[in-house]
Amino acid sequence: MTKQSFLKGAFILIMAGLITRILGFANKIVVARIMGAEGVGLYMMAVPTLLLIITLTQLGLPVAISKLVAEADADNDRTKIKRILVVSLSVTAVLSIIFTLLMIVGAPLISQHLLTDPRAFYPLVAISPIVPIVALSSVLRGYFQGLQNMKPTAYSQIIEQLVRITLVATFTTAFLPYGIEYAAAGAMLSAVLGELASLLYMIYTFKRKKKFRVRRRFFTYAKDGKDTLNDLLAIALPTTGSRLIGSVSFFFEPIVVAQSLALAGVATVVATSQYGELAGYVIPMLLLPTFITYSLSVSLVPAISEAAHQNNYKMIHHRLEQALRLAFVSGGCSVVILYVFAEPIMELVYNAPTVAAYLKIMAPFSLMLYLQGPLQAALQALSLAKAAMINSFIGAFVKIAAIFVLASRPELGIMGAALAIVIGFLLVTLLHFATLVKTISFTLNIRDIFKVITAIVITGTLAHWLWDHSFTQTDLLPRTLVLIILSGFFYLLIISGMGLIKKEEASRIPLLRNFIR
Repeated sequence: MTKQSFLKGAFILIMAGLITRILGFANKIVVARIMGAEGVGLYMMAVPTLLLIITLTQLGLPVAISKLVAEADADNDRTKIKRILVVSLSVTAVLSIIFTLLMIVGAPLISQHLLTDPRAFYPLVAISPIVPIVALSSVLRGYFQGLQNMKPTAYSQIIEQLVRITLVATFTTAFLPYGIEYAAAGAMLSAVLGELASLLYMIYTFKRKKKFRVRRRFFTYAKDGKDTLNDLLAIALPTTGSRLIGSVSFFFEPIVVAQSLALAGVATVVATSQYGELAGYVIPMLLLPTFITYSLSVSLVPAISEAAHQNNYKMIHHRLEQALRLAFVSGGCSVVILYVFAEPIMELVYNAPTVAAYLKIMAPFSLMLYLQGPLQAALQALSLAKAAMINSFIGAFVKIAAIFVLASRPELGIMGAALAIVIGFLLVTLLHFATLVKTISFTLNIRDIFKVITAIVITGTLAHWLWDHSFTQTDLLPRTLVLIILSGFFYLLIISGMGLIKKEEASRIPLLRNFIR
């Protein structure tokens, strides 16, 4: 089976992530244009519940699978790899059936009493079949990632988005005449079919690439897999604890926002629309660049796990420094673009220029958000998932408390929720970094941080000047695109000149090989 280096594997996922984010972004635009802020609000109200159920179903196994398979592959132990896969499939199959049924049965209670909008029942029920599909595909992704073969994950992501975007406009438009809640359910149905197509591809790839027969003595491996299960759960339970905390926090977020805005005197329909703007418009824009840090994180787990298994701490520090530097560099460009071009972006994408105020407040702090993924991946790979879970709990608790305190104040309203979300991810990132410093004496390169901040300031100043003085008579769309491309190119020149992308790293990335030479 094809095995990639850390950088090559990360690059494959980054390119796939770029394509899927563009497609996913187009999908969100279509949904927003057809259903409006209220429909997006209903859609986003169902998403936290879905993520909570998926987190419980997966039980943190994908990360554990990736780590243990990487270690077993380093020892060339095929029997252990098969046992890991069999035990993981058995556990997720049982859990997916249980939690899918619970989600369907609990949909009326959740929609009416917790989300305070009975219409959320329809998207909740429509999305429930996705749970077993995602559970099974995540096990297969963890297996491939543990073998440091990122191509199946990359291709499956693209397939999922292609199917989803092909169907979403058809389903939402077809169901819209029956009500906005049915249109939101139609959008959820397109997501289910997209994940199903992705799963079918993963199964096909697994059958073609596997070096052992899974069905042969399946139940024997499952019965004899007690030690393997214990090894998986030792990593999976703290990992799922972190994700569960995040999912529970995300689950309560719309509830606390709705209740807080009610205390501030905001009507239910208005509160749903405002939350739709924040969670459906602004947050996805901030998360758009995280496909880079996600790709680095996925590649980082098996790379650091293998190095730790071989007691190669020099390589651990090297890989972590690489991942954080690349995350910091990519996040810097995002901060400039989202801050300087906030109004035209929100007007072009969502026809909601007033929402740019939330984006400009949150964008500068998002730089810390982009570091959170690699830091957490390193903690999980080093068997420090329990510490990551505690950090996530502290951040989630502070965020929910801050939402209640700030969003319930009439002078802040939904802006208070935006500030509380920023406080939450800043705190978690800092706690993750502090844990690594304490455990492996890891340190950041201060000179590189100063270089990135300098590049952000210089590029931001230039981009702001260009927006005020260039192409002022040009239509908004071509003007915005040209200036974003110019700003991004100028940023790339600065970071290249500062040596923030190393020549040996660029030489492994085809698109940058000639540029950095």
